Amino acid sequence: MDPENFNEWLASLPKGTEAVLHSFNITPTPLISVGIALGMILVIAVITHFLLHKGLRVFLERGAKKSQKIWKTALHDGPLFQRVAFTIQAVLIQVQAKLWLDPETLSLAVISMVTRLWIILFSLLTVYAILDALLDISRQNRSLRELPLRGIFQSIKLITAIMAMVFVASTIIGKSPVILFSGLGAMTAVLMLIFKDPIMGLVGGIQLSANRMLSVGDWLEMPKYGANGDVIDVTLTSVKVQNWDKTITTIPTYALISDSFKNWRGMQESGGRRIMRNIHIDATSVYFLSEEQIACLGKASLLTEYMDKRLEEINRHNTAQELDMTCPINGRRLTNLGTFRAYLDQYLRNHPGIHQGMTMMVRQLEPGADGVPIQIYAFANTTAWVEYEGIQSDIFDHVLAVVPQFGLRLHQTPTGHDIRAAVSSLEALKTFSSE
Repeated sequence: MDPENFNEWLASLPKGTEAVLHSFNITPTPLISVGIALGMILVIAVITHFLLHKGLRVFLERGAKKSQKIWKTALHDGPLFQRVAFTIQAVLIQVQAKLWLDPETLSLAVISMVTRLWIILFSLLTVYAILDALLDISRQNRSLRELPLRGIFQSIKLITAIMAMVFVASTIIGKSPVILFSGLGAMTAVLMLIFKDPIMGLVGGIQLSANRMLSVGDWLEMPKYGANGDVIDVTLTSVKVQNWDKTITTIPTYALISDSFKNWRGMQESGGRRIMRNIHIDATSVYFLSEEQIACLGKASLLTEYMDKRLEEINRHNTAQELDMTCPINGRRLTNLGTFRAYLDQYLRNHPGIHQGMTMMVRQLEPGADGVPIQIYAFANTTAWVEYEGIQSDIFDHVLAVVPQFGLRLHQTPTGHDIRAAVSSLEALKTFSSE
């Protein structure tokens, strides 16, 4: 520093500075002046650090602990205020350096670069802390908890990290960041190749969030990846599913957009879980009911109303047609299979485990080699797996037990016991014939 510039700088100092130097019989020199300026910067920085970290920050944390508001607790539990305090310190140091140091000194250039890098770093960490706090707050809110916000926040972190690196590079080389951002256009292809999975995950996460396709806690079924269980985490590049056997399956986020998957959230929110199961009736056991069988089945409480209405309708039709009812194929008659379906319908309508506000029916499907399929289609009034299986099992226990009461037989493939019984019968017949 030349004497003229130093004298101008010395004149710009507070009046007390020169007086203090003269009071100690110290002749002001550039080195001494820089040392004093650095000392003042250091002292003020220490005082600021103490006030921010030991004073204001502690005060705010105590207030947050006493508060019942979720957002205050989330903001103070993380390192947010600590990082904000360090950012403020860097700003104050830079301001002091510009006030106390000559613009042409090396100390000012070094301090300015270090504080700028410091500000960029802790500003980035502050953004990260804010996003983490928002994620914690969203987990406490039911409506926000259903959104895959973690993947979106990770995408924002990635973008801000790239921007921070550009600002760091511009600070080190002394060029405007606009120039570096314009140069990124030529590197787009390389960046897309390097960050292919994060970019595809970002797009997939945005689509999942915007369309509400998937959220943490949903029951996801994706056979291609062997996934069948609860979603426990949705990140920028992957979705973690805890299967029912407690194993963890990791699926790329973009695979949920390109491939199909089944989300059972609608079933869970509806309050009912579907029961759709068939029993197969031997077609040779279907026939018209006799008078005795009609009288017997009419005593069943679930069939009394049905039998009375149905018999009245049939008799009125047959009388109007003046048919000869001695012929079995004339007129309309009750069948054991039709009466069995009516019984099952009434049984479901009176079952305490069936959701009465949802679709419910007992239908006959197309007969085939396995007999006549009778399908029960209804919804249990619970979505809990164990309770649902219990209700379904109880229903079909009763159905299988009541089939013979209607003169019907279940169709099933012959077992080893059936074959042995048939062989024994043939051997007994041969023995009888030989005698």
